[in-house]
Amino acid sequence: MDGRLRDRDIMQRAPASRRTLCASRLLEGRGRRTASGLAFAACLVLAPGAWAQPAGPRIGYVYPAGGRQGAACQIKVGGQFLDGVTSVYVSGAGVRARVIEHVKPITQQQFNMLREKLGELQAKRTAASNTKSAGGSAGTPASTNATWTAEDEKTVAEIRKKIATFVRRPQSPGIVETAVLEVTMAPDAELGERELRLGTPAGLSNPLVFCVGQLPECREPEPRSSDESRGGQPFRFAREAPTRADEAEVSVTLPAVLNGQIMPGDVDRYRFPARKGQQLVAAASARELIPYLADAVPGWFQAALTLYDAKGREVAFADDYRFHPDPVLHCEVPNDGEYVLEIRDAIYRGREDFVYRVAVGELPFVTSIFPLGGQAGAPCSVEVSGWNLPLAKLTEDAGGRGPGVYPVAVRSEKQVSNRLPFAVDELPDCLEKEPNNQPEHAQPLVPPVIVNGRLDRPGDCDVFYFKGRAGERFSAEVSARRLGSPLDSALRLTDASGRQLAFNDDHEDKGAGLQTHYADSWLGATLPTNGLYYLHLSEAQRKGGAEYAYRLRLSPPRPDFELRVVPSTINARAGATVPLTVYALRKDGFADEIALALRGAPRGFALSGGRVPAGQDQVRLTLTVPPAPLREPVSLRLEGRARIEGREVLRPGVPAEDMMQAFAYRHLVPVHDLMVAVTGRARFAPPLRVLGAQPVRIPSGGTARVRIGAPAGGAANRFHLELNEPPEGIAMESEGADIVLRSDAAKLKPGLQGNLIVTVFAERNLAAGARRPANNRRAAVGTLPAIPFEIVER
Repeated sequence: MDGRLRDRDIMQRAPASRRTLCASRLLEGRGRRTASGLAFAACLVLAPGAWAQPAGPRIGYVYPAGGRQGAACQIKVGGQFLDGVTSVYVSGAGVRARVIEHVKPITQQQFNMLREKLGELQAKRTAASNTKSAGGSAGTPASTNATWTAEDEKTVAEIRKKIATFVRRPQSPGIVETAVLEVTMAPDAELGERELRLGTPAGLSNPLVFCVGQLPECREPEPRSSDESRGGQPFRFAREAPTRADEAEVSVTLPAVLNGQIMPGDVDRYRFPARKGQQLVAAASARELIPYLADAVPGWFQAALTLYDAKGREVAFADDYRFHPDPVLHCEVPNDGEYVLEIRDAIYRGREDFVYRVAVGELPFVTSIFPLGGQAGAPCSVEVSGWNLPLAKLTEDAGGRGPGVYPVAVRSEKQVSNRLPFAVDELPDCLEKEPNNQPEHAQPLVPPVIVNGRLDRPGDCDVFYFKGRAGERFSAEVSARRLGSPLDSALRLTDASGRQLAFNDDHEDKGAGLQTHYADSWLGATLPTNGLYYLHLSEAQRKGGAEYAYRLRLSPPRPDFELRVVPSTINARAGATVPLTVYALRKDGFADEIALALRGAPRGFALSGGRVPAGQDQVRLTLTVPPAPLREPVSLRLEGRARIEGREVLRPGVPAEDMMQAFAYRHLVPVHDLMVAVTGRARFAPPLRVLGAQPVRIPSGGTARVRIGAPAGGAANRFHLELNEPPEGIAMESEGADIVLRSDAAKLKPGLQGNLIVTVFAERNLAAGARRPANNRRAAVGTLPAIPFEIVER
């Protein structure tokens, strides 16, 4: 191991009962934002309504987070800025959804007014009751001769309903609103995870997981909640675990999928009959549904499952599954009778977004496969291990598949098991052969090759040797944890005398967005002399077993790259320009420039600053959208192109969500679609534009002047241009109609390249009124197309 475990790894590896002790270490993460600005006078024609743009919709949970093929169900989506929600977009075919209702908590002022109105109506009802008791005699004063109508009763019911939405102190504004949806799944809808987004006049929401399953669905009764718990219950820790009598039990018939939400201190229990000898499997999905919660430690809903018999005795317990936070409980039922499955948060936290799905029954479940991959163009026999499986081997035919990772599952009668990843590569592969624990018994390899092996017992170490020549470069890479194996690998390269030349334990892979412990190893080395070299592969924690499989690649460097595009949902006014970020995940030393472009985009979409500079891992660029609104959101595809060892390589830009974990850590979580919604009218027309040659060359420690073109004949307004998150050391000033870019020689070295993103702000004078002084109102009205720059020698 590196000896420097991150806090999040400590949290994940700690027993559930001790995770609270780590929480305080992660409470001080802070974001950082830098900008520099100037006052810039220009002529611009503002489009009507350009002064204010509503915040884009955001969703924080979907409950229940799935449904059954061929069925319809109502689900609730919690979020924020959902005003006017009318549309639902679910990825893939076979799923339709529509909005039934949008509930938004009322404000304090609205609450006070409604309460006052309710008081008036209650007084009217009392007066009407007194009038009725008095018989409505002719001598009764007109002021008390009140009648209570059906319309009054209806008004009271409506007011009470609105008052019920009031949240006095919402602790989680991000889930304070709810949208109720009706979702219908076709009988042949493909099984698995989809992405659900909501559409409003302001654009699309972020995506969340919605699952299509094949088992009957069951959900707990609506969770209890007080006025303060609606709209985002704060995280609280129960002083003590609730007793079995604290919560009602729900009777279910297996197999089934159990759906629920965990509130603070909540425990959900499900009762069912089972027979002796049954191989019961309960597989929870919690963290899989919402990968990261920014304001929770360890950063997700850490579910725990407990199975009790009819007498309340614990039969089995699980609070994780190997390195996965979501638990899988397996138990051979000891006796006929009734059993209770309990689910809770491991440290008794809870909130509306603590959503779970638990598949329970004699379900097929694959625990491991071997090998973890095969060669493209050839069939591969795969050993399958697990529970309730109808077979022990299957053939994975990679004949029509290119390099990549593909899901493997087993079908048992009508039920489909969980899926495990299976890697396909063009390199030849072979099997590891025992005994190869010591250098004298090392297994010979002829690179390039991929070895499929496993450390099948604790303390096992596999040793391989190969012939090398002085000056040759080699890379060795383990793929295990990324392919579902629990192996935490360590790689060591030695020469024939045993002298260590290179070592690696954990190699960070930002493409593995759901992993918080990068347990796979990679090392590269230039061989010093001709001779034999030995590669030692071990388990960092000296664990082992049949499931500790790996794929070890030994080859000359294979330079390559992947791309991640953030954000995965873009909302823009017609004609606007918006920033986005592309991350380059470079492999085996690839450091050259990557050209970026849209592929098959509708007319009117354009990228500016479309390249990742050589040697850099990310770039901010801009997307300009069509000048007219689009009736429906569109899915865009971005791709990267580079020349690697004389050949052109094309890689897709995978959309991703930039998610925060536990106040501090960020992860790029891949999603299926890059969705763009183009709404409203353009903020200004024609747009400002950058004149002159690009990229702008800024001398190190000096300045560069950039002329900004603006349309003539527009209304005179005062505008501000500000650099949006520029590289540290670049500042901006104004001189008339120009902007001046200044670089700090101490912070920026010649050769740095990238793009500058400039935000345009407008300012208008608000005249003084009877009750307010004159003041200026300032609002962002757009973004300039990205300005490529390069730091050069002065």
